[in-house]
Amino acid sequence: MESIGVLMTSPMLSYLEQELERRFKLFKLWNYPSFSAFAQSNSPSILAVVGGTTIGADAQMIDSLPNLEIVSTFSVGLDKIDLTKCKQRGIRVTNTPDVLTDDVADLAIGLALAVLRRICEADRFVKNGFWKKASPELGVKFSGKAVGIIGLGRIGSAIAKRAIAFGCPVSYNSRTEKPETGYKYYSNILDLAANSEILIVACALTKETYHIVNRKVIDALGPKGILINIGRGKHVDEPELVCALTEGRLAGAGLDVFEDEPEVPEQLFGLENVVLLPHVGSDTIETSKEMAELVIQNLEAHFLNKPLLSPVI
Repeated sequence: MESIGVLMTSPMLSYLEQELERRFKLFKLWNYPSFSAFAQSNSPSILAVVGGTTIGADAQMIDSLPNLEIVSTFSVGLDKIDLTKCKQRGIRVTNTPDVLTDDVADLAIGLALAVLRRICEADRFVKNGFWKKASPELGVKFSGKAVGIIGLGRIGSAIAKRAIAFGCPVSYNSRTEKPETGYKYYSNILDLAANSEILIVACALTKETYHIVNRKVIDALGPKGILINIGRGKHVDEPELVCALTEGRLAGAGLDVFEDEPEVPEQLFGLENVVLLPHVGSDTIETSKEMAELVIQNLEAHFLNKPLLSPVI
């Protein structure tokens, strides 16, 4: 397979990069001034694209690669891939579900704890020597809080199980009701927010879920509510979120994702009731390696005419 051209769209995990380089003819898009500069001389050579959460495979890229056969993304999300174009061209698509579920769910709970218990603020309080002169601000209890989850798929379900372990009543909104879970279902997102103290975004990004958390939802959650987003930045109307936090219409937020990553609204930097992470939901050593292995195994299966391990298309 050393002659098969694979385009890696951005730096991801060094292990993945090394293994792709060892097994295929690897092209690294970031070594070129632009995609058009790369495509001018290399587009016929590319049979596979390995994308991620920042750069996937949009319509322009797909149209520029005449021999493209498969897109394997180093993520569970598919919002950076033009799935319609892939279907039209007969291009296979794979992602990395399941292996990252626990890590993302862990982080969602971690963010909620960090915001409510003011963990980051308390850490700075000690490190800056303030503890010798004063007492820290009190945090807010997490156990028993009403948790609402937007999207009860693999990750949403894993978050729910963890919240239940903290004695939190769980409710949710999703495309369809799932009676077998025993959680309260709200078909209206506003009703979910109004009956939640902590609202966690865990759904896939689609046209329907773009800005699913808007001003009305934020106001329904209210001035004592906490928003946690481990989905995608575009799930939340970011300017409205910033306004709500700065105006005190929302108690706090824990954000692992942003609308225009890696750009983050500077207004959030000075807020003690906000915890900001650089999209690290699945970024543990163990899970990142498992995701890389799945990307590689899908590519190898495709080029050996074997069934894909995690096919999307």
